[in-house]
Amino acid sequence: MTLEPRVWADNVSLDESGQILISGIPVKDLARDFGTPLFVVDEEHVRRRAHDYVSAFADEQIPFMVYYASKAFSSLEVLKWVHEEGLGVDVASGGELAVALAAGVPGSNIVMHGNNKSMHELQRAVQAGVRFIVVDSFDEIDRIGQLARGASSPVDVLLRLTLGVEAHTHEFIATAHEDQKFGLSVASGAAEKAVLTLVDTPNVRLHGFHYHIGSQMFDGAGFAVAVSRALNFIAHLRREHGFVTLELDVGGGLGVSYVPSDDPMTIADFAHELRNVIRAECNELGIPIPNLSFEPGRAIVGDSTFTLYEVGTIKPVELDGGVERSYVSVDGGMSDAIRTSLYGAEYTARMANRAPMDVLVQARVVGKHCETGDIVVRDTKLPADLRPGDLLAVATTGAYHYSMASTYNFVPRPAVIAVKAGQARVIVRRETEADLLALHISD
Repeated sequence: MTLEPRVWADNVSLDESGQILISGIPVKDLARDFGTPLFVVDEEHVRRRAHDYVSAFADEQIPFMVYYASKAFSSLEVLKWVHEEGLGVDVASGGELAVALAAGVPGSNIVMHGNNKSMHELQRAVQAGVRFIVVDSFDEIDRIGQLARGASSPVDVLLRLTLGVEAHTHEFIATAHEDQKFGLSVASGAAEKAVLTLVDTPNVRLHGFHYHIGSQMFDGAGFAVAVSRALNFIAHLRREHGFVTLELDVGGGLGVSYVPSDDPMTIADFAHELRNVIRAECNELGIPIPNLSFEPGRAIVGDSTFTLYEVGTIKPVELDGGVERSYVSVDGGMSDAIRTSLYGAEYTARMANRAPMDVLVQARVVGKHCETGDIVVRDTKLPADLRPGDLLAVATTGAYHYSMASTYNFVPRPAVIAVKAGQARVIVRRETEADLLALHISD
């Protein structure tokens, strides 16, 4: 009995009975002590990934800052961990900013994103002294200009670019992909106009640029095309307007393995490839290398976590051609695993509390919600002897699961526990029905 490679956290293993352990703790003990559904995070795994990024991008000749993309999963504890390992934090809302500040991350280590930041959110970012506000529109330039007039020190900003590159896994499109809500287009001239506007805005300092071309990327091809376009734009601004770019944030998007066949490039290889592209391109264009930053989120927390469910019902359904599929219902669903319904995402699931028999059957893991599309794992193989009361673990659920969780059907959100050195503790408590009712007012 072995665990599938790549998809499980560093400290996940099997005992002699075939039960999943994390840092030596049996999942049956976790289910007993904390209940299910349950997000189980390997703290050492998260810290190691964060440290790997800091090490991979360390370069005396090319200053590089790594910001954790907190939209993947934000909690006080996780943001403390990544901060302690040397990462900054990027936030995309006032709420995410509040969590980062409460976790002890200094404003100088925070980058503020968002395509529709309210005046209140911008004020809070300025008051917190965030390292950069990433400007996303001309309306936002006006808002920041208003705030800057009353600010005691200049407001430092980056401008988000739309480069016409879209990337996912091994594929990228380098045509004019302009039909999106983020950024200002380089090809249309909007970005250049925004640069000139920002340069003329009193008490605002434009340091450089940010872009993001996609997510769950397995190689660096799309990154190479995008950084080339960005650097050519930077060279154009220097040549035509004398604007010197000090900072370039190349976004995030490096992928993780959801199923064993997924094979993303390593952090070290990615960093090496990106540095080489930037060095060569800047040398050819005759421009200095700007300070650089990268924003991993999923790549740090994605495979650090699995979700533990209890099986409730098993229903065999006959398909066309006499094929049978087993519908395995668990005690969570689309409220804690929306990516399958939203994106058609694939996952790895396995029986967690005991050794299965060798016979596997075609199965679909579904949730308890009143929706036909309430699917956790669309197509998988599970043991023929799986039965109600067994525990099922779904791997690689650390990114965009809890952070996108809902209370659909008034199902409370699961707890999140962190495991380290044989000890487990709650870092986000389980929501209760009292929590849900607390927001409702009735005469």
